[in-house]
Amino acid sequence: MAVVFAKTPKGYEEVASRSGGLTPRVRRLLIFVDGKRSVDELRGMLQSDDFQHTLGGLEEEGYIAVSSAIGPHVTTSMPPAVLPSIATFGELPATPDPLRLQQARNFMSNTVKSFVGTLGTSSLLERIERADGHEILRSLYDEWYQSILTSRDGKREAENLRTKLLAVI
Repeated sequence: MAVVFAKTPKGYEEVASRSGGLTPRVRRLLIFVDGKRSVDELRGMLQSDDFQHTLGGLEEEGYIAVSSAIGPHVTTSMPPAVLPSIATFGELPATPDPLRLQQARNFMSNTVKSFVGTLGTSSLLERIERADGHEILRSLYDEWYQSILTSRDGKREAENLRTKLLAVI
């Protein structure tokens, strides 16, 4: 099932007035969101290493919202609450899962060390290692993602890394 986004009133206002201070790349994506194109179609139109993160940012800031889901034979309008958000984390387990927590910690630390290095990231790495719950790791997610994007190889792999981390965080 493909997810389709549409502009919210705030999104239409931003396109008309440019008052939100969006970068040209983010604004271009907002303009292409039309309530008809699926996320996959938008991704094909706008090649970007951080496409999913940018789309999620537009959703979180209220410029766009999920408008429908397209199945193999039918298009149906669905309220946003029915579809999982591409910009949010999955539900936390009812009881803490130390294995998943350690996997998330290891993944975040290892990817920062591999793609960015330890120079300038020691504070982030320390906070990741000290995190004693998924909530804390989730609060470090944006900083982790931005640090990954600072390297050329990280930019290239950012979407894949993001998907893998969201599976355990």
